[in-house]
Amino acid sequence: MRTPKIKLLDYRQVKASNDFVPQPAKLSSLGWDGIGIHVEFHQQPKFETLEHQHTMHVIALGFSNSPGERWLDGRIQTERRYQGDISIIPAGIAHRCNWNNLAEFGILAVEPALLKQVGQDLVDGDRLKLIPQFMNQQDELIQGIFSTLKDELKSRKIGGNLLLDSLKTTLAIHLLRKYCTTKPKLSGHGDGLSKSKLKQVTEYIHEHLDRDLKVVELAAIAQMSPYYFIRLFRKTTGKTPHQYILLSRIEKAQYLLQQRNISISEIAATVGFCDQSHLTKYFKRITGLTPRQYLIARSQ
Repeated sequence: MRTPKIKLLDYRQVKASNDFVPQPAKLSSLGWDGIGIHVEFHQQPKFETLEHQHTMHVIALGFSNSPGERWLDGRIQTERRYQGDISIIPAGIAHRCNWNNLAEFGILAVEPALLKQVGQDLVDGDRLKLIPQFMNQQDELIQGIFSTLKDELKSRKIGGNLLLDSLKTTLAIHLLRKYCTTKPKLSGHGDGLSKSKLKQVTEYIHEHLDRDLKVVELAAIAQMSPYYFIRLFRKTTGKTPHQYILLSRIEKAQYLLQQRNISISEIAATVGFCDQSHLTKYFKRITGLTPRQYLIARSQ
């Protein structure tokens, strides 16, 4: 008899999980194209999946104490699934699971190419394999990433793409360090960014503050992987790229406010904020004053 062909679950496809769970996801990152990760949050009744393989590496995070069974690469285990427990299902392995009562969980799918890109200076790409994990353990960093991604899905905030770049790079580094079969080698970059590379990157940032800047393009200017760029940029400047860009936007907004011939809404667009309210929010957070209060204070 012919062996049945195993089903594939490809989160690159629209609503891919609908064929595997009783109800559609409550929240999904549909529309986050080309960033290398996909996020979903589910609330499901009791159910069991068909055996399948993922085309992306998948991390599942439990949000309710709901025990059940999982099959990973030929092994079966009853999982405790406490709130905050995670499981890791590497791409290409046979997988299925059941949930014995109401299930609340999140799914974070990661492109294998993302791990290779981030790990290019750390691990031989041919030996880069994740270790399957049953949902019986906590991981506070991954919990925090899930929480931030959920918040990002729910609200429109300044610097969204830059934040997602930082989160996915942090996640990839964490997976390589803690859940990879081959331990990463130590970095040879010990002294931070060189003066010339820092100058190139910061000049690029200041020339393009009106754009939604991404870590990957800044790392390309420095000619290194995003992982090392974030690490060395912070070591050199004391700030993450996201923090540096935000501060640079506020500093330029302060300068433009002093010119007095540009409206606050025009300044917001010029320095890369979505609108005047977003500029006001972050301006006050950093300076303690709204743009209007800043203008009054300067005129006194």
